[in-house]
Amino acid sequence: MDFFRNPQVRRSLALFLLLTLVITGAGFVFGPSYGFPALGLCVLFTGVHFWITYQRYRQIAAFSHTIDQILHGQEKIHLDQYAEGELAILQSEVSKLTIQLREQAEALRQDKVFLADSIADISHQIRTPLTSINLLVSRLSKPDLAPEHRLEIVQEIKLLLGRIDWLIDALLKMAKLDAGTANLQHKPVSVAELLKRATAAIAIPMDLRGQQLHISMKGDESFTGDLAWSVEAVENILKNCMEHTPNEGAICITAAENAIFTELVISDNGPGIDKDDLPHLFERFYKGKNSSSQSVGIGLALARMIITSQNGTIKAENNPTGGAKFTIRFYKSIV
Repeated sequence: MDFFRNPQVRRSLALFLLLTLVITGAGFVFGPSYGFPALGLCVLFTGVHFWITYQRYRQIAAFSHTIDQILHGQEKIHLDQYAEGELAILQSEVSKLTIQLREQAEALRQDKVFLADSIADISHQIRTPLTSINLLVSRLSKPDLAPEHRLEIVQEIKLLLGRIDWLIDALLKMAKLDAGTANLQHKPVSVAELLKRATAAIAIPMDLRGQQLHISMKGDESFTGDLAWSVEAVENILKNCMEHTPNEGAICITAAENAIFTELVISDNGPGIDKDDLPHLFERFYKGKNSSSQSVGIGLALARMIITSQNGTIKAENNPTGGAKFTIRFYKSIV
């Protein structure tokens, strides 16, 4: 019988037999009137003990079978019948573990779906300029191509290569932030220096479009974070505003600091953000209705990742007077 193959049961049986012999022998020393009742009580107690132990053994065996079903992926498992003593505690812990394992399995499944979608998006974003480059190279190989046309094609190829280079660089930065391997510094960052570096990248394109840049700040605003990564985030937001601001338009930046946070407000006088795009604006590879053909949909996603990695928040909305508005806050304590 499997029950008596358990070494603890065998040790318990040996102990009870020994106690029965000792107690019964002591009873017979005083006479049969003491010995037989003592023997009967010992047999009764031994039987009750092993009956209870056998029932518990069956419950544990059934519980082990249930756990095995859980490990093999059965969805509907009921553990409510185990509601006593140690089994109740074990049931509670197994229930917690089961929920946690299923949540992790679902998270892994979602990560796989997201990874597959991301790879497809990345492949599409890189394939598009590569296809254009292949077509341009075939045109460039024509011997009768005029020098001025050849120069135009070379410039266009350089532009497309620059786009691929930026895309790969942005994706690598996002991968580092996702994996937690980006070494973001925690040093005082001057907002004035941050805006100086971030606006330098868009100065020439804005000048060509006749756009104006207005900055309002005291000049001593600061926060704790990483200057280089913060420049990347603000620069991506400024580029987005520049692309959606009409020629002769304006971009305004306002900086302020209080005891709780340092705030940057970046706004433009463009068409604003479509209400359907607002909930998805910071999702990677999301392209809004008013996005340009050159947009790949990762600039704002990268900006949000950088800002939130530095105990910050970013909010996008529309100005009541028109145009988009981005509010960035770097908090001085954990929120």
